[in-house]
Parts: sequence; structure tokens; C-alpha cells
Amino acid sequence: MTDIPRRAVSRTAKLAALPLGFAGRTVLGMGKRVTGLASDVISAEIQQRTAEQLFSVLGQLKGGAMKFGQALSVFEAALPEEIAAPYRQALTKLQEAAPPLPAASVHKVLAEQLGPAWRERFVTFDDTPAAAASIGQVHRAVWRMPDGTGRDAAVKIQYPGAGDALLGDLKQLSRLGGMFRAIQPGLDIKPLLAELRERIAEELDYELEAESQRAFAAAYADDPEIFVPAVFSASPRVLVTEWVEGRPLAEIIREGSEPERDEAGRLMATLHLSAPARAGLLHADPHPGNFRILADGRLGVIDFGAVARMPEGTPEPIGRIAGLALRGDAEEVMAGLRAEGFVATAEPVDAQALLDFLRPMLDPIAADEFRFSRAWLRAEATRLASPRSPAYQFSRQLNLPPSYLLIHRVTLGSIGVLCQLEAKAPYRGILERWLPGFAPVS
Repeated sequence: MTDIPRRAVSRTAKLAALPLGFAGRTVLGMGKRVTGLASDVISAEIQQRTAEQLFSVLGQLKGGAMKFGQALSVFEAALPEEIAAPYRQALTKLQEAAPPLPAASVHKVLAEQLGPAWRERFVTFDDTPAAAASIGQVHRAVWRMPDGTGRDAAVKIQYPGAGDALLGDLKQLSRLGGMFRAIQPGLDIKPLLAELRERIAEELDYELEAESQRAFAAAYADDPEIFVPAVFSASPRVLVTEWVEGRPLAEIIREGSEPERDEAGRLMATLHLSAPARAGLLHADPHPGNFRILADGRLGVIDFGAVARMPEGTPEPIGRIAGLALRGDAEEVMAGLRAEGFVATAEPVDAQALLDFLRPMLDPIAADEFRFSRAWLRAEATRLASPRSPAYQFSRQLNLPPSYLLIHRVTLGSIGVLCQLEAKAPYRGILERWLPGFAPVS
């Protein structure tokens, strides 16, 4: 067996082992803990070992599996505190770190992408990675500008074989499609997976990412609230951009004061709601590792690999249906969701029951201000995920249209981060300004 097939088998075995390991722990402990049947079954030591295993395996796999881990790190806010606590630190590490690529491999990629004389393009280059992304790692450097001056730079280098690994991981994770169908029979999983595969494949192209980042930078040039770093150079597997100095959002979540956390939440909501109108793009990877709070208070955004292209802005039905729901117009809400493909079944669906299902999700925009919290998210997660809940039973009749996949991902991911921040802000006012079709409650 050659090294490449051996590594592929090893990756597959590690990835396959994760659900088996978690399933065993769930049967023996977590399931009993959640249902209250045996509150003392899981020791802190076992939970900590599980968290460490998760970080180690997902970190080694990188690619799609690491993206999966980053998503988990956002949604730990939905778990009961006694279960989430041992996982929080290990999962959050996935947002900032992973086992590094050796310097010799880094130099080889740079020579392939920037040419044999790549060192001449830098004033300095630090071989020790400053951070890790899901499909690459970031090095700090000083980029040599055309006039000979130097600019602090972030050099993102894609892991060799990341493309094959990413798509291979996605294929493995796609085998969970049967599980999703069992949980939500109304969900048409095949077009969703096709859309996900296409969007993830785009993240492998750093030249495409550079194009997106330049569009964001132009849209937010001189903006008093949002900062997007300039792009210095781009090739398929190396991206050189302006370095962003600031406090990682994960640090704000962990140590920030209440005003700092509130302002970070307001800025994140402003970015995600304004970008489609201003840039024709939606930043589609809202985990804390992609954001910094600058010394002047602006929100710095440092990763544009995952974006949704929205040349006409956010779809108008989103705002219109949200406004109708807040005003209690059940029949119009039903008609709007059916027209967009969220209600795909031909069977009759109770319009008032649908509104009752949706309405608690809109609490953050029902008042002038709202404070997101872990407790609120856990309550909603319980309402939607418990098989005994009417909301859970009703959700099985609904579908997620592929065209809304990234919007859905950003909405859920942003809510997860806002709940980690426990941020209070005038979210309804932000929607009124930026969301087409949304009208305040009369």
C-alpha cells in the first residue's frame, strides 16, 4: 500500500470512529444525563477525554472534518451547561489552531505558487504558523510592495492534498443523509448535499476567495464599523492579504465586558445583514475565528473562502415573511413559505400551527432590543429537537430549499455566536435598515 492510500484509509477510519465513539458515550451517559435518568453517570474526566479526542481527530483530519468541528464549536451554546463545559475549550481551539504543516512543506507550496524566488517577494516571512484554517494555515510576514516598502501581511497556505481530503470528508459526512431523513422526513437531502459540495469546492480556490475579499473591501472602504483587509497577492493555493491586528472574537466571548460583547454582537449582525445589499455577497462562515475587534472598535473580517453570491441582495421573501409572521398573518406566511419551497408537501398544513412553530424564533426581532443568551438558545433547541415537542413533529413537514442553504447556515451560525456573546442590541432596527421587504410591526 502506498503512502497516499494508507493516509486515506487512516483519515476514513478516524472520521468513521467519531460517530461510533460519541454514540457509545451517548448510550452510556449523555442520553441518560439529558433525560434525567442518571445525572451522575458521566464523570468530568470522561467528558474531558472525549473533548480532547474530538479536537485531536478533527484537527488532524483538517478539511471537511475540521469544518464540522468548527460548526460544533459555535453550537455548543445550545447544549446544557453541565454537558457543554468540558467541550467548550477543546472545540474553541479548532477556531484558532490545528497541527501545523512543516516548514519544508510550506516552502514547497510557496515556491510552486509564487515562483522559485518567492522569498524576494517578502521582506520577512515567519515559518511558524500564526493560525490555522480548516484547509490551510496562516503565516505572518512582511510583504514587499511595488515601491519597495513593506506591509504586515497574512499568508494563507493551503495544505497539500486539502482538496481531495475536503471532498473525501464531505463524502463520508454525506453518509449521514439517512440520519437526517429519519429525523426530518420532509427534507430533500440530495440537492442540499449537491449545493454544499459545490460551495465547499469553491473554498479550495484562493483566487476566487481573493475576488470575494476585494469586493467586500471595496464595499466597506472607509467604513466606520467594518474593516476588510486588502489583498496583496493571490494564486490557487496561496493568498496574501493585509494583516489584521485585534482581539479575537473568541477572547471577547470569554473575557469581554458586557458593553464589549453587546457591541461585537451588533457589529456582527450589521455585517451579515448589510453585506448582500452593499457587496452583493454574504459572508457565509460566521465562526469566531474569522473576526477581530480592532483597537478603534471596528469589526475586522479575515476569511472570505465561504461566501454566497447575491447580486440582487437578500431575497425579498425573507423579510416579507418575517414581517407577516410578527403581525400574525398565518395564511400569508403559509403562502409565502410554500411559494419559496419551505413547505414542499402536497398534504394540507395547518397555517396557524406553522405560525406557532415559527413565532418563538422571531423573538429577537419582536422588540426594539433583545439579549441573546445560552439559556434562550437551549430552550429553543429543546423545543425544536425533543421528539415529544409539537414543534419537532411539525418541523418534519418542512423542507430547506438549496438556494437558502448558505443563508440558513449563516443565520444559525450567527445566532450561535450571538448567544455565546450574550449580546444585546437593536436587532429589529438593523433588519429594518438592511433586510428587503421587512416592515416593522404596526
